[in-house]
Amino acid sequence: MKIDDLIQEELKDPEFAAAYRDEGELLDTAMALYHARESAGLTQAELAERAATTQATIARIERGDNVSFVKYAQIAHALGKRLKVSFE
Repeated sequence: MKIDDLIQEELKDPEFAAAYRDEGELLDTAMALYHARESAGLTQAELAERAATTQATIARIERGDNVSFVKYAQIAHALGKRLKVSFE
């Protein structure tokens, strides 16, 4: 069985589907931060210093860990950006 087929089968379970969706959203956020940081030409440590946080926090977010909305806004502002949330 291919992984895509297995995932489609598992998505029939509402509990799995919710967890899968939640993890996907965290990974989307992780990738968005990574690309914004790279575009700004910053290392994790440099961004952390600008955002008054730690390099470990930036690394955790880029791995897909969850942090507070306030922390995301703080990092966005350190990148010279505005945090935007949308419900799709």
